[in-house]
Amino acid sequence: MKWSPYTMHAKNRLDDLINTTLRVSRGVVWAGVLSLLSSGVVLAQGLDLRGGGDSLPIGINAVGGIEWNQDQKVFIASGPAATATQGDMVIDADELRAYYRDADTGNTEIFRLDAVGQVRITSPGRIATGGHAVYDVDKSVVVLKDGNPVKLISGSDVIITNGQLEFWDQRNLAVARGGAQAARVDKRIRAEVLTAHFVKGDAGKSQIELIEAFDNVRIDTDSEQVFSDRAAYNVPTGLARLTGSVKIIRGGNQINGCSADIDLNTGISRLNSCDGAAVSGTTAGGAAGGVNAKPDASGRIHGVLEPKDRKK
Repeated sequence: MKWSPYTMHAKNRLDDLINTTLRVSRGVVWAGVLSLLSSGVVLAQGLDLRGGGDSLPIGINAVGGIEWNQDQKVFIASGPAATATQGDMVIDADELRAYYRDADTGNTEIFRLDAVGQVRITSPGRIATGGHAVYDVDKSVVVLKDGNPVKLISGSDVIITNGQLEFWDQRNLAVARGGAQAARVDKRIRAEVLTAHFVKGDAGKSQIELIEAFDNVRIDTDSEQVFSDRAAYNVPTGLARLTGSVKIIRGGNQINGCSADIDLNTGISRLNSCDGAAVSGTTAGGAAGGVNAKPDASGRIHGVLEPKDRKK
């Protein structure tokens, strides 16, 4: 086909724009691009967008290019490697979808970012993986799921869940829902819901300071299992406080109480009765033991201890 000089000029100009990084500075698309591109066209491999509210700008890059759908007000970045960056947070996935809206100022801003397929979210001190993520830019909240399981790694701590993992950036908080587990070396905490509270450590990296567990709580160490309704675990000190139907099992021995304090580093446990009196349980074999279940009607702690000569 023979191109006319005018058509050839327009084609070359469009090719130059497509092969150049498209930039949206504070939400305003370059006028030259707006005059040439229509809904559904594939753009360049890079894109800078303004986040909603007072959030930082969001940069998007993709090996497979970026499609701009004006009808649905969405930019679609395709892989095999698509990356979104905001501040020190990086989201990698097979595909990214950035939804934008018209702001009151007349500019354009991103309010939601979807990541689909092999999602990996990194920030200083944290790595999270899953199959699908939704980032609410206005609230600074990321919901990660479909990971089989979803996983969060922070230093020596690993949190996994069969449900979803939420990152509340402004509260320095992560919430794991649905069959959640937190593990460090030979210690493991299981619950329906786990919350991990972060603080800034060395070199500005986030680290977990406190883990709270809710509903069907179970703590496993190398020597005992502890059950309760709720628990709070201070990660740096290794101390855990359990409340509500506490039961501690070590070997064949079990002690029940209303609350318990456990040093997960040493394995030492202390059971508390419902009226606040503290007791310790010792088996016939000389090992400390305790369990958190429902106490008797008097509120006293009771236990079942198996004699050493009856153990197999």
